Amino acid sequence: MASGNYLPVEKKEDGIYVNGTKILKTVKVSNGWIHVIDNVLVPADN
Repeated sequence: MASGNYLPVEKKEDGIYVNGTKILKTVKVSNGWIHVIDNVLVPADN
């Protein structure tokens, strides 16, 4: 993440999850990849 924090990534039978949110689609763009999810990821306060 831009904040420098890390999020857990899990591979399950039905797809890949980041912090418990499923990646719905991955799109290649000119400067990398965009992962489409159905949630907003907000870093926890430390």
